[in-house]
Amino acid sequence: MQPVLEIHLPDDFALWPVTDFEPYTFLRLGGGMEMTEVGTAVAQIAFTNAVAPEDDTSPPPSDPYGAFLHTLLTSEHLIAAGGLRVHDADTGVTVLPGCCDGLEEWREWHRVFDGDGFVGFGHDPSPTAERRGDTVRLTVDAWQEDSPAIDLPVTELRHLLTDVERDLTAFLALATSWAAHHMPAQAATVTAALARCLDVRAPGMP
Repeated sequence: MQPVLEIHLPDDFALWPVTDFEPYTFLRLGGGMEMTEVGTAVAQIAFTNAVAPEDDTSPPPSDPYGAFLHTLLTSEHLIAAGGLRVHDADTGVTVLPGCCDGLEEWREWHRVFDGDGFVGFGHDPSPTAERRGDTVRLTVDAWQEDSPAIDLPVTELRHLLTDVERDLTAFLALATSWAAHHMPAQAATVTAALARCLDVRAPGMP
């Protein structure tokens, strides 16, 4: 189980170095990322949130960095297109986030064992997770007859989600170092915004 971010940056993005990705492919977040990949992830999250909310009356900064990061740093509700990717090495089945799924809601997976036992993760495809006793079934596309699926014990899902939180925390630590190098004036606020978006604690937070 891996936290992944859907990448669709504009071709002319040039504020800082980013990695070339095929549009709408996934970038895994974790502690083993290259710094250009970290920059790509930060750029994508900022770009995804670039549309200011209707009630935002504050003028954006005039400098390119400030203007690009404005909504990321000021919006109350942030999103990160993507989600959790799950691969079963034994069967070769992979469950991918659906359209309109968001990595900011990754903790919704806990509802499988702490809530009503069912969670959907977007559409086209329409992946789902459903508890069946001591087992969780992850379905690739709930609208597809005989869709491939992954079955795993509830206890294993708990462990996998713990690993996801560790990966996101490790990414945030890398992003903190990256921001301190590329945008020292905004590093603290960028790190705090990323932590809020990904629902993990920023370094130094209690």
